[in-house]
Amino acid sequence: MSGVLESARKLLTRNSAEIGARVEGLHTAAEIAEGRLPAEAVDDARAVAEKAAARLRLSAEHTVVAIAGATGSGKSSTYNALTGLELSSVGVRRPTTSWATACVWGSEGADELLEWLGIPARHQTTRDSMLDGRDGARDRDLDGVVLLDLPDHDSTEVSHHLEVDRLVELADLLVWVLDPQKYADAAIHDRYLAPLATHGDVMAVVLNHIDTVPAERRESMVDDVRRLLAADGLPQVPVFAISARHGIGVDELRGFIAQRVAAKKQTRLRLEADLRAAAGRLEEVGGAGAPRTLEKKKVSGLEDALAEAAGVPTVVSAVESSVRLRAGRATGWPIVSWVGRLKPDPLKRLHLDLGSAGKQLAGTARTSVPSTTPVQRARVDSEVRALADDASRGLGKPWVEAVRRASTSRLPDLGDRLDAVLGAADLGVDRLPGWVRFVRLVQWLLITAALLGGAWLVALGVVAWLQLPELPTPQVGPVALPTLLLLAGVLLGVLLALVCRALVAATARSRAAAVDSQLRRAVHDVAEELVVQPVSVELQAYTTHREALQRALGSTRRS
Repeated sequence: MSGVLESARKLLTRNSAEIGARVEGLHTAAEIAEGRLPAEAVDDARAVAEKAAARLRLSAEHTVVAIAGATGSGKSSTYNALTGLELSSVGVRRPTTSWATACVWGSEGADELLEWLGIPARHQTTRDSMLDGRDGARDRDLDGVVLLDLPDHDSTEVSHHLEVDRLVELADLLVWVLDPQKYADAAIHDRYLAPLATHGDVMAVVLNHIDTVPAERRESMVDDVRRLLAADGLPQVPVFAISARHGIGVDELRGFIAQRVAAKKQTRLRLEADLRAAAGRLEEVGGAGAPRTLEKKKVSGLEDALAEAAGVPTVVSAVESSVRLRAGRATGWPIVSWVGRLKPDPLKRLHLDLGSAGKQLAGTARTSVPSTTPVQRARVDSEVRALADDASRGLGKPWVEAVRRASTSRLPDLGDRLDAVLGAADLGVDRLPGWVRFVRLVQWLLITAALLGGAWLVALGVVAWLQLPELPTPQVGPVALPTLLLLAGVLLGVLLALVCRALVAATARSRAAAVDSQLRRAVHDVAEELVVQPVSVELQAYTTHREALQRALGSTRRS
């Protein structure tokens, strides 16, 4: 199709550029709708786009006018009256053929068009030699017309039905011939006229054999035909009362066709009607709601539910406890702080102690974060559903289903991805702040001083007990230096440990908050990849689809 469209673009004239854009719009809308909207509507739209693109490549100087009708309606006699020749057999002499007959006024450039129409050469007649003849002026009025006499649409031959249906889709102007005895026949109204309600601008209706109707009843019969057409959704279609056999009204019909052909816009009108109808069918099945975007509130709710299900609060609490424990051991009074080493590290229990060894294991081993509870899974499902429902509000049912499928398509991967995110996170608990290291140094200096003072005092006691000469003992004011070292080392160490408790608590809360933010960013990335992005793709597809449909529908104004 892209090759056909490219060829069509190159061959577009300035006047047909708008049609080309509409063809592209319908093609784009159909491509996006593939797999999202019902296949029948998508295939129909694609076929219409391909047909329109193919027609744009062919002669713009010729208008295809199809004469269609039921058996006995006088369709072929109408065709002969318009051509001025006995080209189609009528009545019992009409051959049982599934081929249409074509009469061409001005064959230059019409060969490719006739080939596209599928009219065999033996069923073609050209009027080139007659344009300058006795009826030259009359024939020149129809210069550029390709007049088709279609098989009977009510024929018992299936091939006739197929040929009529095929050419009805290709003709630029459709002329339906009705019989006064059967003009209300449901066969033509239900099968052709009503379904073509969108194509009123490219249709005309002929009430033939009007000579068989009393003169006083003719006008009321024509009014009745117009009433039936209005019921079919075709109130604007012109109705011609003629008698092909006696020539009544034939000139008016011929003049109408000549006027339409001279305006050089019948092909455009037909293509516009086809594009508008196909786009309308896509819009009918897909809905015409305004494009939507994801609300941040819904995304935030989903991320909160995922964070809870992934165990982020558990990890954050473990980080705070672990930092308290590690920093407490580092800043506590060394004599008693070793007791803290007997307490298990919460992060080690969760397999989240990511020092250098932990980083090597990240991504290869699962964490021991508690499994998601049924309540947490239910909340995640609820948030995903709420996000999808909000994103698809006002869209047609197929698009709502497409958004819901996108939102849940990768939910089975959530558990492993979230666990991997937690396992790979660098929680930084093995990197204590600089002040902690400084306090630990001070504490060891103080405990060293206390031990030194204590050892000094013990040495003095031993010397005195052995009645050895006294050792020199420096004084600091009234207090001996060994005593000062012991008391200061102990008291200052304990006091420093007590003061640092508040700092340790603040550090633990700060580190926990940083980890919470880090893990929630990671959860955000997982939610974005597995839920938000697939839904956004569908919403963007819908937006592009709607824009393409609007181009295909075009303006309803007529120039």
